Amino acid sequence: MGQEKKLALITGAGRGIGKVIALQLAKSGADIALTDLNPELEDLKSELNKLGSQCLDFQVDVTDPEAIDKMVSEVVGSQGRIDILVNNAGITQDNLMMRMKAEQWSKVIDVNLNGVFHITRAVLKTMMKQRSGKIISISSVVGFSGNPGQVNYSSTKAALVGFTKSLAREVGSRGITVNAVAPGFIDTAMTQALNETQQEEILRQIPLKRMGMPEDIAHAVDFLASEKADYITGTVLHVNGGMY
Repeated sequence: MGQEKKLALITGAGRGIGKVIALQLAKSGADIALTDLNPELEDLKSELNKLGSQCLDFQVDVTDPEAIDKMVSEVVGSQGRIDILVNNAGITQDNLMMRMKAEQWSKVIDVNLNGVFHITRAVLKTMMKQRSGKIISISSVVGFSGNPGQVNYSSTKAALVGFTKSLAREVGSRGITVNAVAPGFIDTAMTQALNETQQEEILRQIPLKRMGMPEDIAHAVDFLASEKADYITGTVLHVNGGMY
């Protein structure tokens, strides 16, 4: 959707929703910088190259601010700019609150929220100089509805909404938009691992009676990253089949 000559940096791009977002932005003409803890990104790079996208890849832990700063410097040194940042990296460590260990709470907060802080702060320096940029974070329906066993994950996804709205007010005058996409239940390896009873319970909550596809989220990100969304900022786009 009109991303020609733009550079998109995507975290957690090695699989699932992040991988499909990378492919969609490449189809729209963007060059891609992939980041993931998974070092096996060669197949994805090959797919992106076939789409005509120049591709950089980095094995980076988003909780390591020094590694993040180094990676962003390399991207800017190579490409000269960063036009789109997609904060997609995230983890779950589910447990009921009474059983949740402090490490499970802290790890999810560190990756899902602190990681967004580290990389967004690093990228902002370049976007402020450019006086342009699109920052898109992946929240979740459970950040609004809540979900038993996910007080840590839900907390991070709700926090991203406040992060998005506040940052949008800070940087709007520099031509930078900041938005979020809140997926519902998406057909990925995570939901495929649920048993039949759990999947049926989820489907009962969704008016469209099906799970979403990663492409549904990728199209939403592609739109928010495009010129068609230039007057949209501080907003959450819900993509959940009507369940919330």
